[in-house]
Amino acid sequence: MPAPQQMTDPIESLPELLKLLDIERIEVNLFRGVSPDDGMKRVFGGQVIAQALVAAYRTVTDRTCHSLHAYFIRPGDPTVPILYEVDRARDGRSFATRRVVAIQHGEQIFNMACSFQAHEDGFEHQSDMPEAPPPEELPTEAEIRDMVKDKIPPQFAKSFARPRPIEMRPVDRQNVLSPKPMPPSKKIWMRALGEIGDDIAMQQCVLAYASDMGILDTATRPHGVSWVQGNVQMASLDHLMWFHRPFRFEDWLLYTTDAPSACGARGFNRGEVYTSDGTLVASLAQEGLMRPVKPRPKND
Repeated sequence: MPAPQQMTDPIESLPELLKLLDIERIEVNLFRGVSPDDGMKRVFGGQVIAQALVAAYRTVTDRTCHSLHAYFIRPGDPTVPILYEVDRARDGRSFATRRVVAIQHGEQIFNMACSFQAHEDGFEHQSDMPEAPPPEELPTEAEIRDMVKDKIPPQFAKSFARPRPIEMRPVDRQNVLSPKPMPPSKKIWMRALGEIGDDIAMQQCVLAYASDMGILDTATRPHGVSWVQGNVQMASLDHLMWFHRPFRFEDWLLYTTDAPSACGARGFNRGEVYTSDGTLVASLAQEGLMRPVKPRPKND
């Protein structure tokens, strides 16, 4: 029997991302996922959230995820597969609850509780979408990359130039190469570059993957630091999502985030996701490590 695949090629397109999320079932409640060979030293947190949600979805029927609460425990090793073990905590008449544990090298690297609900009608209201210029009026990622490509540090140049499966157009972008203090909030238009299909489960899983892109650095904005500069150590600690309404990620979504608190070397961030017509489809929260790093002394 051939050895299980350890890593995939870098994820540069939506079909490659969907393939990455198509994890392998190796037992009734046990699944195996792999990571892309993108040169990173640790697994991207959004990948683990999305693969864990796929694993949970494959143990439920006729239910849609409405919330997930996840903790990042150890850095993921991208060179070996990740095992996802699903505990079928409860199957009720309206709700189903699952707990997913991600394992590498015999240890937990991540765990997540998620809840699924059968469709029900009820009361409805939502917050209003903040004002933002339409994505068509903003620079594309290719245009932004072209503006700064000559200033990117060599160690980030290859990753920076690589195509992505998710297009993101920031409304109020910050220069991560030389950041100046800004308010702890931001807005980003984003969409999947391709067809995901009609399955709401996969729509949610791809959004879960993308939701970890950029939320953590919202809390760094008032302090004028960035991971590119090397003056702050950052890592996701937990990640919470609530799915409110169906959506199509092939269409533009506005991802708004704010960070009401930073203390104890941690930053707390909140997010909301809206369709272009102003429908609130998801809410998020994430706390992350945000540890100041003293600059290394220059050689004389």
